[in-house]
Amino acid sequence: MNETYTLQVAGLTRELPICKISDDLSIAAFIMFGDVELTIACAKALIEKSPEFDVIVTAEAKAIPLAYEMSRQSGKRYIPARKGKKLYMQNPVVIEVQSITTKAVQTLCIDQPELDYLNGKRVLIVDDVISTGGSLQAMDAIVAKSTGTVVGRAAVLAEGDAANRGDIIFLAPLPLID
Repeated sequence: MNETYTLQVAGLTRELPICKISDDLSIAAFIMFGDVELTIACAKALIEKSPEFDVIVTAEAKAIPLAYEMSRQSGKRYIPARKGKKLYMQNPVVIEVQSITTKAVQTLCIDQPELDYLNGKRVLIVDDVISTGGSLQAMDAIVAKSTGTVVGRAAVLAEGDAANRGDIIFLAPLPLID
């Protein structure tokens, strides 16, 4: 029988599979893809906890369903930072990021028209899980290329030491497993 972690978040309970990422560290894998009930509940709960915002910025790909649902419920636009330059991008802004769940350095890209849209806006950065904060730093750096102001950083879960941060909004802690 596979080992799981019982997560309670936004009034729902889910069993998360425990995945080994190194010899001495495992994580409880939180995947919202396909779980519409969880996505809707978490989006509602995060909107209620978040400050007033004009636009949501998220990183591709796991947090896109959450950002979409928060956008749908709030009526505010969301902008995904893509994992690489796309052919349609005329003048992309590119930031490098290192994540706990990905070994290689990744890039986040946003095209100039989307960056221009952030000018003067109150920006809410959204992710599914905050762990080391690398993705948040990259999204902060993207927003800093505009005149927009980050008013909050929100995630469903804060993993490990991230749960002790005072600069993020989250619904539940998620332990790292030794």
